[in-house]
Amino acid sequence: MDRSQMQEKLDKLIWKVEQARIRRSEHHIVKIVAVSKYTDIENIRMLYDLGQRAFGENKVQSLQERIEAIDDLPVEWHFIGRLQKNKINHLIRANPFLMQSLDSLELADALQKRLETQNANMECLLQINSAKDETKAGVMPEESEEIYLKVKESCPNITLRGVMTIGAHVEDQKVIKQSFETTYSIFEKLKKHGADICSMGMSNDFELAIECGSNMVRIGSLIFK
Repeated sequence: MDRSQMQEKLDKLIWKVEQARIRRSEHHIVKIVAVSKYTDIENIRMLYDLGQRAFGENKVQSLQERIEAIDDLPVEWHFIGRLQKNKINHLIRANPFLMQSLDSLELADALQKRLETQNANMECLLQINSAKDETKAGVMPEESEEIYLKVKESCPNITLRGVMTIGAHVEDQKVIKQSFETTYSIFEKLKKHGADICSMGMSNDFELAIECGSNMVRIGSLIFK
């Protein structure tokens, strides 16, 4: 992909995000996290040069490799994949800007122990399984507020910044919207506890997610494919 093609794709995406943002509120602010698993280092550098700053990886090894390959640029790296416990030390070494997929109290406890041992800290989002999909990770909506507060209380090396969800994997827009509205209502309750990020929406549903209140979207294929 050449620079003009990437610029055109980025411009189209920003326009769609802006339109959805304004439909929500002219005061609403949305951050785009470019999911870079779909592309190579050269395209990440090109997109950075075009103004994109936040990038996401869903595998710890890929995150480490890309951070090392682009260590000359102050990229804002996000880890957006499911974290296996045997990869925790690798993630701590990678030290992403934000870990978006803290999907259980058990994982939080394991991460806390390693962070404490290494005298490190990490900012995270609690992943909500808003669609109650057995194939997806995350805490159940009805347990989310309690678990969020338990993590804040028992895991001092973890700073919770808010919540993340993956929209319902169905064709019915009403069902997808409901999953986003469920997560946003949880986010609203958690604001008084310092939550400021509600990460919802990917390439196929980000406009609906923004209209439901998302202030962070994870987009890959629309930019890099």
